[in-house]
Amino acid sequence: MNTNDIRWKHLLSLKKHGDTHTRNRTDENPTRIGFEVDYDRIIFSNAFRSLQDKTQVIPHSKTDFVHTRLTHSLEVSVVGRSIGRATGTQLLEKYPSLVDAGYTINDFGAIVAAACLCHDIGNPPFGHSGEKAIGDFFKFGAGEKYKLDLTPAQWQDLITFEGNANGFHILTNSRTGSEGGLRISYATLGAFMKYPKESLPHRPSLHISDKKYGFFQNSKEHFQEIAEELQLIRKEGDEIAYHRHPLAFLVEAADDICYTIIDFEDGINLGWIAEEHALEYLLKIVKDYINPSKYSELQTTQERVSYLRALAIGSLINDVVRVFMENEEAILTGEFAHSLTDKCSFVAQMKDIINISKSNVYESKEVVEKEIVGYKVLHTLLKKFITAVNHRFEGTTTHYDDLILRLLPKQYHSDSECLYTRLLTVCSFISLLTDGKAMELFHLIDGK
Repeated sequence: MNTNDIRWKHLLSLKKHGDTHTRNRTDENPTRIGFEVDYDRIIFSNAFRSLQDKTQVIPHSKTDFVHTRLTHSLEVSVVGRSIGRATGTQLLEKYPSLVDAGYTINDFGAIVAAACLCHDIGNPPFGHSGEKAIGDFFKFGAGEKYKLDLTPAQWQDLITFEGNANGFHILTNSRTGSEGGLRISYATLGAFMKYPKESLPHRPSLHISDKKYGFFQNSKEHFQEIAEELQLIRKEGDEIAYHRHPLAFLVEAADDICYTIIDFEDGINLGWIAEEHALEYLLKIVKDYINPSKYSELQTTQERVSYLRALAIGSLINDVVRVFMENEEAILTGEFAHSLTDKCSFVAQMKDIINISKSNVYESKEVVEKEIVGYKVLHTLLKKFITAVNHRFEGTTTHYDDLILRLLPKQYHSDSECLYTRLLTVCSFISLLTDGKAMELFHLIDGK
């Protein structure tokens, strides 16, 4: 057995928070293995369910279907499962000792699918600007006054509020009656962590895993426990930073494929992008798979674009699996510094599609208006709830504060002496609101 065989066995750990015994793959119930339990727990969690009313990119439409965070996450999970199984097939051929240990291709599919399912679980309401709105509240808004009372790392967590770190917090944070959060397998948590580092020091580099950060300061110990169990490779330096779990590259690829192709599809179906762009920009991706006669028989724009989308996703799945396997040893050692899609055969086409979506969808009037509203809503809610929570801690609550606190679920009533914990607890509450609930609270509090 070589070093890589041993590394993969650690990376595929079934361990969960609080385990007092080793979980061996051969001991798992064949009808419901631990990685599949992860998927089920995520599906039935309140945090996942809230994604049904959160904007993906395009504001919810009453007349046309557009993707929410929920539908996007489900589709990413399906693509991730296919990528995981295809990759697992080749890994098991390369490392037969994993077969001897009981692992199957479905294990790889289940890990990647579960991690994909929750990849956006920490994202606030109102689309991609939600994170920036929370960060700006502390950096430029009413929350700026707390800076001197926090450590630099705590302050950085708040001013660069990160959905990935918040997602890790949601999945792992212990509460009364819920020790270890959702108690997800460490392999799945490893695949979830695209940026296995803390927020400071901020050292931008060309390495994909340095792009953002993956855990808040109050999740540091739990993160390190998981990293050590998986034997992730620690980067040089004093900070807590590791190289990625290899399967995190597959999770990222599934997300990249879906948002590139499906946001493009949504834009075409809404009439924001001309239909002829679909064939023009997708043709090189699907040329080896398209059936011209079948395509010509399709009657509607939606049918034609749906056909091209399905072929494009299938083609990209095959290509990212190729890239992963060609670079598998470099990925294992932390020497692969790119996303898989950045090295795939269709990177130019994907960039062209993203540029079209950016100008026609991401920067559209409807999306910008939604983000502007979201900024005001989130800043108002943060100010009101943080003020009330801090006043209660200080023993200076007004009647109005008491009323505001009645709107805050009990699990977010933090009496911690740590200001950072109180602030982050309110941020977590706000982040889990749906777009609709956030608007409802805003109108109630603001009186508009």
